[in-house]
Order: sequence, then structure tokens, then C-alpha cells
Amino acid sequence: MHDESNVTYITFGGHVELEKYKFLYFAIMFTAYILILCSNSTIVCLIWIKKSLHEPMYVFIAALLLNSVVFSTNIYPKLLMDFLSERQITTHSLCRFQGIIYYSLTGSEFFLLASMAYDRYVSISKPLQYHTIMRKTTVTVLLVLAWLLPACQLVPSAVFSNNSQICNFTLNGIFCNNAISKLYCATPKTYYLMYGVFILFNTVFLPLLFIMFTYTKIFIICYRSCREVRKKAAQTCLPHVLVLISFTCLCSYDIIIARLEIDLSQNTRFIMTLQVVLYHPLFNPIVYGLKMKEISQHLRRLFCHRVLCVKTDVGSAVISFVIQVQRPDFSTV
Repeated sequence: MHDESNVTYITFGGHVELEKYKFLYFAIMFTAYILILCSNSTIVCLIWIKKSLHEPMYVFIAALLLNSVVFSTNIYPKLLMDFLSERQITTHSLCRFQGIIYYSLTGSEFFLLASMAYDRYVSISKPLQYHTIMRKTTVTVLLVLAWLLPACQLVPSAVFSNNSQICNFTLNGIFCNNAISKLYCATPKTYYLMYGVFILFNTVFLPLLFIMFTYTKIFIICYRSCREVRKKAAQTCLPHVLVLISFTCLCSYDIIIARLEIDLSQNTRFIMTLQVVLYHPLFNPIVYGLKMKEISQHLRRLFCHRVLCVKTDVGSAVISFVIQVQRPDFSTV
């Protein structure tokens, strides 16, 4: 579909009974987006403010939660507008941009989890050399690489899509992902498959293999160590493992369904796609807020302080009101 300015528009065809449930969809996703922003941003700000949390492990957690905020912001505003719009459309350029950001941040998530695994490995296997190895420079380099490498690997995909002609203008989804490749007139399957395997190997399999290797080494070290070391390892490594399992399971949907073109009903695709953008950004702050001892303690203090301040303000207002009511009005005497 082209307009007078020769701008190519793409229609999202993955919505299910949107006219009937659009306000329900909007309410659920808007609430989820606000929760994602508030929960992730609260922990990030807490790590930024509290000097006791200025450690590499917590810096990586803050980077992971910030990654979730950007990931959600890339999808939710457009999705919310589509729920209330008569036509669910986007331009080809914006669709390509959304897809690149989506897969770039997905790859960054795996690299950040790999960096966190390396940090835990150094902390447990070489505790005396930890601060020498995990210096500020090392942390900065790992963070830059985690965000830069996945984005650089997607440059060929951006060039290819920019030079390709579109024959189909209906995308089988609710936001732009791998399904955009099915819109092009002629996609070299061999090139597309090889490039997809290359991206998958570099951004998913290599970090996963590294994470499995480091956590296996940690498990062996803990098995040979005392109970205190095992307890410390469980407290710091378990949240990372839970987040890794959750994220890998959700990403497998995009790889298996969207990439391999498995035939599913529209309802199933819609539900699975919402899970990808809904559960994980909310799962991260819940896991790290509850399972990381230092963060959970600071969160409890923060919320207890807020509740105490509210109760104090309410109590003061009530007392002032009672005093004013009971005070005699001498002006009438």
C-alpha cells in the first residue's frame, strides 16, 4: 500500500477480535507497561543512589533492568496506539527500525547474562582477586560490548531489507519481528538461513554455552567448598539462572515459530506474542527484588519509610483537625 509520498505502509494482521476487546487489551497492556516502567526503574534508581550497591554484580543487574525498559518502550507505545486505532498500520522504515531494536536488545540480554555469569564465577572462584579483575574498566567494556555487538551484527539485515522490494503488505503479527522477511518479493533462502544461523550462534548459543560452562565450574567449586560458600552462591546465582531460563524459553518461540514458519492458529500466535513482551520485563524486577538480599532489604526500607511518612502525615492532619474542632471560638463571645 503506497500513498502519494511513495511511503510504504504495512498492516498488522495478528490482532484477534480487536474491535470487541480493544479497551480490555489496552487496559491490560497499559497497566503492564506502567508496572514495567515503575518496577524496573525503581531498582535501577536504587542501585544508582545507594553506594553499597555500587558493585559489578548490581551494575549488571541495573543494566539488565534498563534493557527491559528500553525493550518494552520499543513495543508498548505503538502497540497501545494500535489497540485504539481503526487501522493497525506502520511504515516500512519504522517497522525495520522496531525489528532491529527488538533483536538488538534481545541479543544484549544474553550478553548481559553472560557478563553476570562471569562476574559470579570470578567472585566465587577467585574472591581475593575479584576487585582486581572486575575493575570499573572491565565492567564498562563488558557493558559496551553487550549493547554494541548485537547491534553491529544486524547491520547486514538492515541493508538487505532497505534494498528489497515488498510484495505483501500484511504482517502476521502485532509488532515487527522476523515475520517481516515474509513480506519481501524474493528472499534468498540460503542467504537468509545462513545469516540467521550466524546471528543465532553469536548472540544466543555462544553466550548460553559460556553461561553453562561458568555455572558448571561454580557448581563444582561449591560442591567442594563449605556450606557458607554454597549458600552465597545460591543467593547470588539462582536469580540469574531463573531469568536465563525464563528469557530463553520465551525467545525460543520467536526462533521456532517466526523463523521456521510453523503453522499455528492466529489466537495461539497472539497469545504467545503477548507473553514475549509481557512476562519477562515484569519477571526480572520481581526476581531480583525478592531474591537478591541487598536489593530486597533496600526496597523494604524504602517502602516502609514511604508508608511511615504517609501514616505520619495522615495522623498529623487528623490531630490538627480534631484540635481545631475542639478549640473554642472566642470570636462569637
